[in-house]
Amino acid sequence: MTTALPGRSRRADGVWSRLKRSRPAMIGLGLVVVFVLLALLAPVFAAITGNSPYAYNPELLGPDTAPAGPLGGMSAQHWFGVEPRTGRDLFAIVSYGAQVSLLIGLAATVVSVIVGVAIGLIAGFYGHLADRLLSRLTDIVFGFPFLIFAIALSATVPASFPRPLLLILVIGFFGWPPVARVVRSETLSLRERGFVRAAAAQGTGSARIIVREILPNIVATVIVFTTVSIPGKIGAEAALSFLGVGVSPPTPSWGRSISDAISWVQVDPMYLIFPGMALFLVTLGFNMFGDGLRDALDPAENRTGEAARIDPMSAGGQP
Repeated sequence: MTTALPGRSRRADGVWSRLKRSRPAMIGLGLVVVFVLLALLAPVFAAITGNSPYAYNPELLGPDTAPAGPLGGMSAQHWFGVEPRTGRDLFAIVSYGAQVSLLIGLAATVVSVIVGVAIGLIAGFYGHLADRLLSRLTDIVFGFPFLIFAIALSATVPASFPRPLLLILVIGFFGWPPVARVVRSETLSLRERGFVRAAAAQGTGSARIIVREILPNIVATVIVFTTVSIPGKIGAEAALSFLGVGVSPPTPSWGRSISDAISWVQVDPMYLIFPGMALFLVTLGFNMFGDGLRDALDPAENRTGEAARIDPMSAGGQP
């Protein structure tokens, strides 16, 4: 045990050094950090500016209910201007919307990764009937119309059920098949390796082999896949909110703000630009960082053809 720790430390140092040499990865990491801080510090910004995302300010609107003043009502107190019809501070909406998007995106990713890793390990390690049944289940979930199911479920679930939790469960459930396929493929390869066969020959139980021998060898793949999956989950939440079945108003949501802003784009383009740019930049940041992390964990010279295996878009269009 004591000899393994320095080796792991050196490997971590090597990954970080390769990651630092990738300018796109560091830019992506910087964007992610900015939006995480924006979400965490949203109450602090609200206290500094005196603006709440739930406070209506009709006095800041003109006769046509559009923001009074240039650039959507931007001022020293309202950094991004105000929302049409309500006069709510747009910066507060964007910052608190970051909390919603990141919470749902990250939590849904955790759900999909846990389910996908468990199913992929079982299918790949045990094979035979378990593999056939779980592979067919994966195909069924892949082929299920995610948006139609989410809209129908949102209409039938009681309003008392927490909507963020519902979105996490729905998006997370439909997001596990790509993870399961990648983990199953890796497990099928690893179970034929000598160290796994040696452990089985020594009488080690299947569960212990999976946990001690196989799982540590797919951690890097799972980490990379998790990172590049987060933007899809954030986009799925925004899409559902755009369609009106996401988080319930007046909870801030980038997707709902973008949906509402479409009818105001000629009068107040800032209402569309700021939530739209926030959604674009956070998804871009996670994608750039995920690509850099993949290269750092698995250098290009040692991973010919590997990129397609861990690219979520190659495994289907689900979130």
